[in-house]
Amino acid sequence: MNVKIIPRSLSGKVKAIPSKSQAHRALICAALSDKPTRIECGGESNDITATSSCLSALGATITRGHGGYNVHPLNLDSNSAAVSLPCKESGSTFRFLLPVAAALGRKSSFILEGRLPDRPLSPLYEELVRHGCGLSPQGANPFCGEGKLTPGIYSLDAGVSSQFISGLLFALPLLDGDSKLHLTGKIESFPYIELTLSMLEKFCIMFEFKDMTFSIPGNQKYISPETIYIEGDWSNAAFWLTAGALGEKDITCEGLDLQSRQGDKAIKNILAQFGAQIKTKPFPPHEDKTDIKNTVSKTETNFCSVTVSGGKLKGIEIDAGDIPDLVPVLAAAAASAEGTTVIRNAGRLRAKESDRLAAISSVLNELGADVRVTEDGLLIKGVSSLKGGKVSSWGDHRIAMTAAVAASLCIEPVEIHNAQAVNKSYPGFFDDFKLLGGSFEVIN
Repeated sequence: MNVKIIPRSLSGKVKAIPSKSQAHRALICAALSDKPTRIECGGESNDITATSSCLSALGATITRGHGGYNVHPLNLDSNSAAVSLPCKESGSTFRFLLPVAAALGRKSSFILEGRLPDRPLSPLYEELVRHGCGLSPQGANPFCGEGKLTPGIYSLDAGVSSQFISGLLFALPLLDGDSKLHLTGKIESFPYIELTLSMLEKFCIMFEFKDMTFSIPGNQKYISPETIYIEGDWSNAAFWLTAGALGEKDITCEGLDLQSRQGDKAIKNILAQFGAQIKTKPFPPHEDKTDIKNTVSKTETNFCSVTVSGGKLKGIEIDAGDIPDLVPVLAAAAASAEGTTVIRNAGRLRAKESDRLAAISSVLNELGADVRVTEDGLLIKGVSSLKGGKVSSWGDHRIAMTAAVAASLCIEPVEIHNAQAVNKSYPGFFDDFKLLGGSFEVIN
């Protein structure tokens, strides 16, 4: 699908979609638990469908209805035949479930799409092999695993991918002995690890983290809390909040949690550093929170709406170590900010759904920006306006959405090729784009 966007400022109100990161984790824990779990989650995406499908293949029964998922757990003691796990392009699905399948002793064939076969697996790969797993060579597709994971001492470089750490955190409690997971180097994307730990706590999994080491007792059981509420997604809300910073009128995103462990809630403070005006208030201001589904539990007190309006944006310096998914849309903001913006500690973006550093530079420069790729990030010199043009999504959902937001800065229309890439995380993106006053047409 190609879309042609007519440049105009966006404005209005939109509800945050459910957090993809939290939904992955909730589905996995629910599938491993002792009894059924209801997951209140109002939206779907290709990535979440991938996790659901893989857990179903492993033996869970997952049905969708009434704004959420009903999860009947799999039989942890089953010695079923080899299973085929359709991961699509979801790195989270593959990297989370590879250790889980190994902990269960399941012979598994992971079906990978897009760039997923080429994305790194080391050092997780070597640790799984060292602890009893037989694995296909890295890059193989399908990627096959067999053998049963053994407890013991694990070590991972924490600067490669937080998903490797999360995958082992899901798996190690299931083993028949105690384990330690030692992290080396600088921990990147720690908020994503915190999301995993928070979900494990909800399912009564015990662990201790001290001196860069997780101590994880074995023979644990996941205990279902019976109902889990998925909060609003800061990562995808960031596109609308940034559009507000670039526009002439306010944009309000409703249903976000100010106390969320999602690292991408940093978008609020970063846009303020650029010079945008930020307001928050409880949402809904005078209603019982139990009436609001698919967001947070009725016990939460930080449910809010965030309103962003434009100002005179100025270039800033950004450390992207904990917020890699924000880099594409922050680059769009920087493209129109006065002066220079430096984004550092973003080298890991080269191994995402696309080489995101190259993709951001290519797309924004094609539209008339001044973006240069550095060794570990981007150097962006602001310009008064963008010209428009034809760009590719690079098959990457966050690049497609960034191009749509950047269109508001353009003089001429913007054509985004393969815009259906948004379905990976946000199938309703263009519906909400239209809701906020965006104008586009599908041109093929």
